[in-house]
Amino acid sequence: MKKPLTVAWGIGCTLIALSAVWAAATGTRPESGFATLSVGPIISTVVYGLIGIVLAILGFKLFDVLIPFNLEQEICEKHNLAVAILCAAMVLGICIIVAAAVL
Repeated sequence: MKKPLTVAWGIGCTLIALSAVWAAATGTRPESGFATLSVGPIISTVVYGLIGIVLAILGFKLFDVLIPFNLEQEICEKHNLAVAILCAAMVLGICIIVAAAVL
């Protein structure tokens, strides 16, 4: 059975990547008003998305190494909500920094 934190990361990253690919792929031309599908923005979106995901995971792993307790044990076994909220805030902060750096 997969760990809940890993499954949540996978679902969240997949949804973010799919929404970014859809937004890049369905650009509109001003003269026609119809959506066009081009390959260039899709490729760059996937590349930058993968870079962002890798950097977010590395940031989370660095955070996990630097804190004095085991995140997985606190969240999964002890059901510590405060630690889960701390991790969520930290992941959002890292993702905002990565997004600003990639753009």
